[in-house]
Amino acid sequence: MSGDLLQGSHSPQLISPQPLLGPGDGPAFSLLNEHSNAPLVLVCDHASNAIPKSLNQLGLGDESLVQHVALDIGAAAVTRKVAEILGLCAVFCGYSRLVIDCNRYLADPSSFNEISDTTVVPGNLGLSEQDKAARIAEIRDPYHAAIERVLQARSDGVKSAGMISIHSFTPRMDGFARPWHVGVLWDRDERFALPLLEHFANDPAMCVGDNLPYSGRHPADYTIDHHGERQGRPCASLEIRQDLLLEESQQDFWARHIADGLKDLLVQPDLFVKRGVESSERHE
Repeated sequence: MSGDLLQGSHSPQLISPQPLLGPGDGPAFSLLNEHSNAPLVLVCDHASNAIPKSLNQLGLGDESLVQHVALDIGAAAVTRKVAEILGLCAVFCGYSRLVIDCNRYLADPSSFNEISDTTVVPGNLGLSEQDKAARIAEIRDPYHAAIERVLQARSDGVKSAGMISIHSFTPRMDGFARPWHVGVLWDRDERFALPLLEHFANDPAMCVGDNLPYSGRHPADYTIDHHGERQGRPCASLEIRQDLLLEESQQDFWARHIADGLKDLLVQPDLFVKRGVESSERHE
């Protein structure tokens, strides 16, 4: 990330005796347009394939780090472009999902995947609680703290900032060719999801997934659950098929298409009225 991306600080609460992140490593998160006044924030959980130098690429070859197991291909570029078109603040996770998946509840074993899409991750085999704690303290916690900070800065007692999380998905999974071009993932809050579904469906050539190819229902989609639904904030996740994001021209197309849908939401202040906070049944 470059330009007006601002680097995030590392968490001072370190449990591991050896720091996970060293002087040669990047920040846990990056921000774009931090001082935007727009009431909508973009987040990209799987923006990066970076791995702390101390983890020696988790024992993986370079070829694994450019595949879906390491990052959501094209998602960071689209997120950045949408943020630039609309002048929105965006938050990007600085490290690969292979180190820690920041879009998972900590009780979910896929937070620290030992096997990801048939790829064995040697550096995640038999992780100690101390190893996990270092990744949580230095990557996951600062990233989610940054998201919450920028959302709170754009909210008050009545109005609430909204959030859109942007991801990408593989064209095939388990031998199944996925027909969807884009999916809108959501749970209990329909304020963004339904207008976006309608927006994408206006193109008759586009195959749109409603909670497909993944579900946004709890306990999936931790970031949206934690920062959105639980706080009464309008929110949704977008999933774009990766073969539609390989070229910059494709990324530009999707950025403009998404921005057109979000632009319509930004002029509807009633969408940004805070709802009742979700019940405590959703545990971290």
